[in-house]
Amino acid sequence: MSNVTMLQLCCADSKTLKEEKREKLFGELKENDSIGWAFDVIDPRELSAKMLKKNKINLNEISHDSAMGLIDRVLKMGVLLTEVYIDTVGGAGKYEAKLSKVFPSIKFVIAEKADSLYPVVSGASIVAKVTRDRAVREWVFDETAENILRNFGSGYPAGILLTM
Repeated sequence: MSNVTMLQLCCADSKTLKEEKREKLFGELKENDSIGWAFDVIDPRELSAKMLKKNKINLNEISHDSAMGLIDRVLKMGVLLTEVYIDTVGGAGKYEAKLSKVFPSIKFVIAEKADSLYPVVSGASIVAKVTRDRAVREWVFDETAENILRNFGSGYPAGILLTM
């Protein structure tokens, strides 16, 4: 069977896998009908605007809002979420309490390095990293400098991976 299952997916931070391995796993995840995902890409200008305004919004808060938006979007699609596993951003206990208050019917597992502990988070990490890498490769710069070096990294879009 060529489709990857969550049990076959190695628990690894996507950044520790070679690009070819991430792309292969991403393709297998896409082919598996029992797995779905959603992601949220936050424009760098939006990040800067939120972090630099008078009443600053820090990066952890922006990440939390993004995750809550993803969960809300998936629920509105009619998906029955009973458990959500998340790699912590900030304090795990406070983050879990915040999510549980907004989504009381969902059990949240918030853990540091969750992508190394839970296959579903590892899968979401792969989806986010591949999506981010592709976006950076295809980025159209406003600047017109020739021979611009394209060997650079990017931020972390939020991702959620669903198994059914």
